[in-house]
Amino acid sequence: MLPLAAYDLGDLLWSFLVFFAWIIFFWLLFIVFGDLFRRHDISGWGKAGWTIFVIILPFLGVLIYLIANGQGMAERSASDVQAAQSQTDAYIRQVAGGSADQIAKAKELLDSGAITQAEFDQLKAKALAGT
Repeated sequence: MLPLAAYDLGDLLWSFLVFFAWIIFFWLLFIVFGDLFRRHDISGWGKAGWTIFVIILPFLGVLIYLIANGQGMAERSASDVQAAQSQTDAYIRQVAGGSADQIAKAKELLDSGAITQAEFDQLKAKALAGT
């Protein structure tokens, strides 16, 4: 370890560079393992092989996985985002559609004179509350 007086700006910048390189490496490692175990197109043996390869030769294993499967990783990530967006949209339509239908029916009852304005306001509040 260097004495504090001998630790100049260049050493500090080099330490930051090494620190951030390690952070990037671990981030890539998590990305690779996350993609590897989400895949449905390879068998358990294939996943085990990639895992062993990445553990034994970490830097080379991560780089080779990214080169060999980079396009597939992007496609799987895009399809996951699209599926999540579809689920969110369906949920919003379900929740909003139910409330809008209830309010429309209550408005029809109000217009026909079957309920009063106060009852309509109660039904509207109940529909908007989701109960």
